[in-house]
Amino acid sequence: MLLTLVVALSLSSCSSYKRIWYLQDAQPYTAEQIEQQGQIRIMPLDRLSIVVNSKNPELAAPFNAATSFNALNATGITTSYNNSSLQVRTVDSEGFVELPILGKVKCQGLTRHQLETLIAQKIVEGNYINDPIVNVQFADMKVSVIGEVTRPGMYAIANDKVTIFDALAMAGDMTIYGQRSDVAVLREKEGVRTIEYLDLTSKDIFTSPAFYIQQNDIVYVKPNKYKAESGEISQNRSFYISLVSIAISMATLIVTITK
Repeated sequence: MLLTLVVALSLSSCSSYKRIWYLQDAQPYTAEQIEQQGQIRIMPLDRLSIVVNSKNPELAAPFNAATSFNALNATGITTSYNNSSLQVRTVDSEGFVELPILGKVKCQGLTRHQLETLIAQKIVEGNYINDPIVNVQFADMKVSVIGEVTRPGMYAIANDKVTIFDALAMAGDMTIYGQRSDVAVLREKEGVRTIEYLDLTSKDIFTSPAFYIQQNDIVYVKPNKYKAESGEISQNRSFYISLVSIAISMATLIVTITK
């Protein structure tokens, strides 16, 4: 009986230990083709920093000036800006960004490198500059990670490619109570809200559209059953302790009165 008990405890311990592994079915040293690029794409209401340079700075300067949209604040009053704020432009709801001289440029669905190439082509085709160097950066990309992670919160991202593991790493990884087989990723794209569920214990996550995180995604790590059970036990313990305390107080009062 003792041997059976030891074996049962060992198996239970191994099972609990394995539940916290990522990519349990992945084969080591096995190369797999990456099926999707995963680069972050420009979406409406993104804020972009767009700077045009050239060997002749005077030719590039007009492209970095404020447009009428960027030169007005929310009240419609013209305000003074520093150079960096003049170069931050907001993509409108139809997916266009307004640039000095060039006007509106369709950018929705493009990567920042594709937009750089497109703007440079338009400048050359318009005979404005022969050697434009265009730099496009996201002004404020973020992802939210909530639930059973060490540091839940909102995190800025700067890379063009961010995976679900990168997002969890920024939040200090899951706690021991995080449910690794059912992580939710909430995403809004083109007016549609979707929820993808990822099983981080399986290598099948590599083919999920939510494996690569996009700007403004929300990653939610659910608590597992052990966290729920521990919370319930804690609540029940508090209830019974309170009940016993009340009973002792009432018994003490009765004894005192009867004396």
